[in-house]
Amino acid sequence: MKVFFSGSIRGGRQLISTYEHIINFIKSQGHTVLSEHVAMPKLEKVEEKMSEEEIFNKDVGWIEDSDCVIADVTVASVGVGYEVCHALNCGKPVLCVYEVGAKASAMVLGNTSELIRVKGYSGLGEVEGIVREFLEKVDG
Repeated sequence: MKVFFSGSIRGGRQLISTYEHIINFIKSQGHTVLSEHVAMPKLEKVEEKMSEEEIFNKDVGWIEDSDCVIADVTVASVGVGYEVCHALNCGKPVLCVYEVGAKASAMVLGNTSELIRVKGYSGLGEVEGIVREFLEKVDG
């Protein structure tokens, strides 16, 4: 499957190593991650060379081309929220994960759509299990 991974870029980059772990795990399960650049340490420098419209069109296109979206919503990010909402509006299954204890948005936690799953995790092993279960369900 093609998976779009969403994680904070402009909202804060403190979870890059977690994003990298999740992306590598998704790939280890035989899936393609369309947005693996999210875990690049110097992504901001790359995106400086792109217009806002180019970034928007790239990400929206990848979401629309994906089979599902996995988003880490631990770090508050307008962009991640927008991507989650766009994916749901496109009818894509979405998994939102967050570190237990983080103040995840009520707009994510309170969403009762059948297309979204929201789960807290306490470590990388636990997030792997959550992601594996979601991917197996989507892959059917």
